[in-house]
Amino acid sequence: MEPVRASLSRPIPTAWRYALYLLPPEPWYGLGTRWLGRCARTGAAVSASQREVFVREAGVDLATLDRWTEAPRQYGLHATFKPPFRLASDRTVEELDTALRRFAQQQHAFTIEPALQTLRGFVAWRLRHGDPARDTLHRLADACVSEFDGFRAPPPPAELARRRRAGLSDAQERHLQRWGYPYVFGTFTFHITLTGRLDSAEQLACYRALEATPVALPAAMPVDHIALFSQAAPGAPFNVARVYRFDGSTEDFDAAQSTFSA
Repeated sequence: MEPVRASLSRPIPTAWRYALYLLPPEPWYGLGTRWLGRCARTGAAVSASQREVFVREAGVDLATLDRWTEAPRQYGLHATFKPPFRLASDRTVEELDTALRRFAQQQHAFTIEPALQTLRGFVAWRLRHGDPARDTLHRLADACVSEFDGFRAPPPPAELARRRRAGLSDAQERHLQRWGYPYVFGTFTFHITLTGRLDSAEQLACYRALEATPVALPAAMPVDHIALFSQAAPGAPFNVARVYRFDGSTEDFDAAQSTFSA
């Protein structure tokens, strides 16, 4: 699917929540989206026939794959820079759009080296151990959290309580109170989530299924943009609202498109 250049005359719809993510480029996007079963650029489901190639050799049926990917499917393929937040009552989405355009133009593109790993029980693409771009990536994520915090409404008590049920360290609790999310700054870990929490046997099966795919992933992934995702209502899926590239250009995707094109 070809993106369309965004213009100032095309408004971003008001949504219940927003998030600042990395939208993985091809071929990670095509592989990860067919694995999850939903395209965040269009909001469309991916057909079973397009997903079968990822499980045929590993002997995993689609029902099992759907169970593995149920949690991350709602968010779409992404890596988090600033986690989901409700817009502050005194800010508008137009102001957020303007701030993101300005912020993106101040950044410089770089590359990272993702590797398939586990994190807190789920399978994800994470930074390869010793990736020289780690500090650069962390500075970008830190800046997204702090620079756009004025757009964030405080999370409700129920959300804070849900986060605490996971068991937080002292640092994570401080981040939760200050930034509304426990895994930022010193506790931030880059990851592109591919499954929900699984036991060790299912994690191994996921590795085998993903490694059996015919898609050859390059060693390096470019990081050259910030993607604004939006969630229209509680429980709704997250979709791409706009991509802000570091060269000053922006891209929108046609959310009304009914099919995912690999």
